[in-house]
Amino acid sequence: MRRSIWTDEYQKLRKALKNMRVEAHLNQKDLAILLDKPRTFVTKYENADRNLDLLEVIKVCKACNKDPLAFLKQLLQEIN
Repeated sequence: MRRSIWTDEYQKLRKALKNMRVEAHLNQKDLAILLDKPRTFVTKYENADRNLDLLEVIKVCKACNKDPLAFLKQLLQEIN
């Protein structure tokens, strides 16, 4: 069975999260510091080694100064 983090939807989520980080002019280390996590936290979800739950996605959005609702709406448009 295919792991859920490898589905097309999760690939789009990972790409959107990475794009949001880059648009916020943050590298992985800087974002990890804002999230109070190790750098590997960011690396792992960007490289499909771990999933983020909804609350973690919201925290990443806030750390990147992005409205979580706007991010999710945009993601939904890309997924559908």
